[in-house]
Amino acid sequence: MRRAGILMPVSSLPSPYGIGTMGSAAREFVDFLERAGQSYWQILPLGPTSYGDSPYQAFSSYAGNPYLIDLDDLALEGLLLPEEYQGLSWGKDPSRVDYGLLYQNRFPVLRAAVARLLKEDRGDYQSFCQEQAGWLADYALFMALKKRHGGAAWDTWPDEERLRKPKAIAQAQKVLAKEIAFWQGVQYLFFHQWDNLKQYANRRGISIIGDLPIYVANDSADVWASPEQFQLDRDGRPVEVSGCPPDAFAPDGQRWGNHLFDWDRMKKEGYRWWIRRIAHQFTLYDTLRIDHFRGFDEYYAVPVEETTARNGRWRPGPGIALFQAVEEALGPRDIIAEDLGFLTDTVRQLLRESGYPGMKILQFAFGDRDEGGDFLPHTYPRRCVAYTGTHDNEPILGWVENASKEELSFARDYLRITREEGWVWGMLRSIWASPADLAIVQFQDLLELGNEARMNTPATTGQNWQWRVVPGAFSRKLANQLFEEARTYQRRPSPPLRA
Repeated sequence: MRRAGILMPVSSLPSPYGIGTMGSAAREFVDFLERAGQSYWQILPLGPTSYGDSPYQAFSSYAGNPYLIDLDDLALEGLLLPEEYQGLSWGKDPSRVDYGLLYQNRFPVLRAAVARLLKEDRGDYQSFCQEQAGWLADYALFMALKKRHGGAAWDTWPDEERLRKPKAIAQAQKVLAKEIAFWQGVQYLFFHQWDNLKQYANRRGISIIGDLPIYVANDSADVWASPEQFQLDRDGRPVEVSGCPPDAFAPDGQRWGNHLFDWDRMKKEGYRWWIRRIAHQFTLYDTLRIDHFRGFDEYYAVPVEETTARNGRWRPGPGIALFQAVEEALGPRDIIAEDLGFLTDTVRQLLRESGYPGMKILQFAFGDRDEGGDFLPHTYPRRCVAYTGTHDNEPILGWVENASKEELSFARDYLRITREEGWVWGMLRSIWASPADLAIVQFQDLLELGNEARMNTPATTGQNWQWRVVPGAFSRKLANQLFEEARTYQRRPSPPLRA
């Protein structure tokens, strides 16, 4: 069945409190999607962001981002007073996230809310802590220790805590009990609001596509609590780290620096670490996009002492055995494979064996008539997800501004772009009209914004993950226009579950 959806990070939603949240604006966006004949809302990872603010470098694969908790909804539940948050500064520009102000002001507000929560002694809070004990206890202790050490990365902590010596851990659990309870309370508030939002969306026929990074952040509870799952030496230090090799866009390659998985150990354990990780994702999302899919076929390992990725080498990944283990444990699941980048025959074979739909990016179609051929819409298989661009690409108008004359000439001829229609709607139309079962567009493109609204420029820091929608963007006029496009190209909306 042909479907359509919109890529909109939760952090990009409008709100008066510095960042998009899971509150009224999120519900308004769901209503917009329903009116617009859409079936999917694709988001970025929901984890708690660390230094650099990237949702792909989170303190945990399981925890939720405290910034996304809606303060007005907490007030409606009696957990906050308006004067505790409405008069604070959340930034001067409603179209950008000021992460420095969020870090400074959000947590004192959440501490007030959690203090009231713990005094109420809610039964569902205790149930939440018990149900999520497999990750929550380690995460809360990790964050409590991090606060005690002034936010320092765990690999700089004293050896007794860094290496999780039982006596030191027991002492920390006792001394930091109140701080641990705070971090557990924050997660209860997050998942309480997320569960309500997801149910709200599902009742209106909107499915949520989540995003799972292949790697976890080095400074995360994932690595600290389970170091045996990673390629670390006896002292808990990496010998090699993740990256990707040099190419036309990055002559030195990209040294991502993430700890690498110990795939041999994971295989011996039946990939249970991954099964647990993916199972948790499907408590949050209806469909899961797995980032850097080619890394499961082969992964690029860079010596830790190298400052670039030039001297890395490819090593074999787990291949189809991992995904067979996942399906055996969890049953068939809706998974999208991010199969972008340089693909070998073995990666293509892995994609075929998995049965997962891959991704097609229209912006990649026009740079080289030979290499770009797979991204031309007339070549798309039905089982794929079509995009004009993702969060790592320029919005359409930014791409048009920076593309070469040859690219633009080819694109104009191929897409039959007219002056009346313009580049944005001409490119959107092409993926809606394509054979792809699912077409996803960035909300920036629906507003015809340029690179001022770009979400992320890979291999850069400082200006990413900040773009936000201003109030009033979810207009009925735009919804009606999208509904007509969905009807024209037979991208039928999913029926709502409500009566």
